[in-house]
Amino acid sequence: MRLFECGSLVPGCEWHTRANDDAEIVRRVVEHMRTAHGETIIRENMIDNIKARITDEKNANAA
Repeated sequence: MRLFECGSLVPGCEWHTRANDDAEIVRRVVEHMRTAHGETIIRENMIDNIKARITDEKNANAA
């Protein structure tokens, strides 16, 4: 299971999501960024930043 925690990108945001594949996580995060943070344009560097912060859930729990 893969994990993304929005607070790693937007300090103070407690939203997170889990999915089996990174593409689904990116889709969910983009939707979250639009609805919760008012982002109207999602640039390629934002996608890169999202992907860089996706972790394996078991590794996140060990930290």
